[in-house]
Amino acid sequence: MSSENGQRDGGARDAPPEQLALIRDSVRKAKVPRAKPRTWRGAALAKDLPVARVLVDKGVLHLDRYFDYAVPEELDADAQPGVRVRVRFGAGRHRVREGRREGGGLIDGFLVERLAESDYPGPLAALAQVVSPEPVLDGELLGLARAVADRYAGSLADVLQLAVPPRNARAEKRPSPAPLPPPPAPLPGSWERYEQGPAFLEALASNGAPRAVWSALPGPEWSEELARAVAATLASGRGALAVLPDGRAVARADAALTALLGEGRHAVLTADAGPEKRYAQWLAVRRGSVRAVIGTRAAMFAPVRDLGLVAVWDDGDDSHSEQHAPQPHAREVLLLRAAQDRCAFLLGGWSCTVEAAQLVETGWARPLVATRERVRAAAPLVRTVGDQDLARDEAARAARLPTLAWQAVREGLRHGPVLVQVPRRGYVPRMACAGCRAPARCRHCSGPLEAQGSDDLRCGWCGRGESGWHCPECGGFRLRAQVVGARRTAEELGRAFPAVPVRTSGREHVLDTVPGTPALVVSTPGAEPVAEGGYAAALLLDGWAMVGRPDLRSGEDALRRWIGAAALVRPQPAGGTVVVVAEPTLRPVQALVRWDPAGHAVRELAERAELGFPPVSRMAAVSGPGETVAGFLRAVDLPARAEILGPVPLPVTAAGRPRRPGAPPPGEQWDRALVRVPPGHGAALATALKAAQAARMAKGGGDPVWVRIDPLDIG
Repeated sequence: MSSENGQRDGGARDAPPEQLALIRDSVRKAKVPRAKPRTWRGAALAKDLPVARVLVDKGVLHLDRYFDYAVPEELDADAQPGVRVRVRFGAGRHRVREGRREGGGLIDGFLVERLAESDYPGPLAALAQVVSPEPVLDGELLGLARAVADRYAGSLADVLQLAVPPRNARAEKRPSPAPLPPPPAPLPGSWERYEQGPAFLEALASNGAPRAVWSALPGPEWSEELARAVAATLASGRGALAVLPDGRAVARADAALTALLGEGRHAVLTADAGPEKRYAQWLAVRRGSVRAVIGTRAAMFAPVRDLGLVAVWDDGDDSHSEQHAPQPHAREVLLLRAAQDRCAFLLGGWSCTVEAAQLVETGWARPLVATRERVRAAAPLVRTVGDQDLARDEAARAARLPTLAWQAVREGLRHGPVLVQVPRRGYVPRMACAGCRAPARCRHCSGPLEAQGSDDLRCGWCGRGESGWHCPECGGFRLRAQVVGARRTAEELGRAFPAVPVRTSGREHVLDTVPGTPALVVSTPGAEPVAEGGYAAALLLDGWAMVGRPDLRSGEDALRRWIGAAALVRPQPAGGTVVVVAEPTLRPVQALVRWDPAGHAVRELAERAELGFPPVSRMAAVSGPGETVAGFLRAVDLPARAEILGPVPLPVTAAGRPRRPGAPPPGEQWDRALVRVPPGHGAALATALKAAQAARMAKGGGDPVWVRIDPLDIG
């Protein structure tokens, strides 16, 4: 204790009794305390509806229910359904004073409804505080959050953390702008390229609720077409919501909507926006000032009034899957909203997922496609380089580019930029002999050799440097990367075309656009920038690495990434050419050559139906330490037709690497089991797993168990 504190304490002890009594009496008589009281001892309750039903912000399954609290008379006016509140939580039955339960820690929550009486027989604690009188949770959003929690075996509190952004007082105090009148119905524009495109827009503008799976033609027109669908919905006096995979796609849709409708008619909700701006935009939507919303997956719960259309672009992108519990997918959330609000649904993309094909096959949605003549006129020419071509091309076995690809690059650079897609980032660097392609191994520990730089060869296991390597199989001294990353590819292409500028786009630095002048643009999948006027050519390298991944969705995902890059290339009549280095007999490669992603998805769907794989079946992944997973599976009351696959060990997460959802902590060994049920039993599976997890959490302790419904990475 400092001397200053000691003097202050001594001064308080030496104060005259009359002065202390005067201070205490003035505090008692104060009508408005300076701080919100935490315990309302003896306070009168609200005369009407004195009970508040509260959802506490505890994201644990065994507490996934409502709790009743008493409403003090002083909070009666502000304690309305939908507001944020703070309550005391965790006090036992023995902590009762004057008929009120007291104690426990302060915790945030939402006031769900007001009641005349509680069905809880014991004493109730009082609401501690109304954080803000702004209602942020209505019955529609609450019902959607409950449906999402039940579908993904999660808690309602976790879903509401995703659905309702954190409060910002400054944004809350500012009034939202007055709503604008509905705009006129837009003209079809480029929707005329699709057989049922104008009819779809007309149905939206006339208060209809069409449901469509949209196979968009290649090119940049998709953002304008999406904007026209939103504008047609606004013309009917209803709201619209569109979810896109990343900020670059949101920026293009934002520019298209602004050009079509002007400022002030739509809100942009992304996680990248600051807390004040995001909350202000969200409040404008909640208050009805804005009827149209576009954004990333953070916008899938946007409280749009009179919802008339929900749309999702490129639903196969991993960014649509939320990383936080219970990890809902934007496509599934929007499907729930379409069913709940009976509104229109639009799922669009250059490619087609198996889930989209299932919507069409079951008749729930209609296909929105162009004729084959228009597809051929808009798509580039696609050529393949397979193993037989590489065997005949001796230069391609030692060089980075096969002869056909090198010629396509040279020809394309005469007319504009050339896109080069590589499936890895950085200096990837599993090295192999350039002659026989035998893996290059460390002489000390037999670990894989990696190229950290142009002349830096090291072991990926023990970290020792390697010089003077030679192949033990053929005696060769030349190395090549089995899968070369973007930076190393840029270096090799720069040496092959020294007079041409080389740009890279990847995780560290993603380019949005590039000029239409000749240049080499090396990009990882999903980071391809848009070229002014389109690319003259594109190379899709190391296709076998994408198709050969040990995952159920490897073929579908490879085709989606290839088409995403090829759609940025000029059409074939304008000289656009795409060269894919992959075996031409593979199904995804054939679908790319024909530009038929929907046909590929239909065939994949039929194959998965025969094998009982998702999305025809519903599947859950249970991961954790081996004994814990085994005990959990013994305790869960699974549906009668459930099938358990595994458990099998998961790869150990390396230290310093990002941890994927469901993956073990660094250095720990976990097992994973898959639980599969036939169609129609998905809800029963989620309920059973949620009940078992809740019972396990209620007991406390033990190792963690992760339960994920319909995970993307099935393996």
